[in-house]
Amino acid sequence: MSELIADAKSVFKSIRISLAVSGALALLAGIVLLVWPVKSAVIVTGIFASYLIIAGLVYIGLGIFSGAKGGWARVGHILLGLLYIVAGVIAFANLGAAAATLAIVVVVFIGISWIVDGVVSLTLLGSDGSRVWTFVYALLSLFAGIYVLFNVLAAGVVLWIFLGASLVVLGVVQIVRAITLGRDAKAVADAFRADAE
Repeated sequence: MSELIADAKSVFKSIRISLAVSGALALLAGIVLLVWPVKSAVIVTGIFASYLIIAGLVYIGLGIFSGAKGGWARVGHILLGLLYIVAGVIAFANLGAAAATLAIVVVVFIGISWIVDGVVSLTLLGSDGSRVWTFVYALLSLFAGIYVLFNVLAAGVVLWIFLGASLVVLGVVQIVRAITLGRDAKAVADAFRADAE
């Protein structure tokens, strides 16, 4: 029975550490996003540019060394890899401009996706059981998407602040969970001891 209690304590301790570390990282990332929004956007862009270069090298490797693929597939992989590498190098050449461009693309994508979601919701009005809520959702989605497309900069700032604030809140919640999980582990261990006696 004591081995079972020791195993349970070990599992709870591992979970607590994981929760605390992930919470601290989320909290730190959220604070960085809120305190240094431009620098953090540049860092995110640098990470994305690194990904593009690494993915480009992988695609080139697939194109060169994959004997199972046909000629056009290999050429396609090599061209795609070169395109990724060029995009990564261009992003690294001016991280500030690349960060702004990436932010604009993401915000525009979000706006367009909300408009499409609103239109799709409107097409479901005839078959949906909750027509009023579907109509309200569709109107809100259309309005939000159109607003985002006409106010890209303001929407980008709001989304960035929302992301930072969300990470701060999620980080604090994870840390609190790690602390309270320790209390739960103690309660479980005490229950095991009581059953053993």
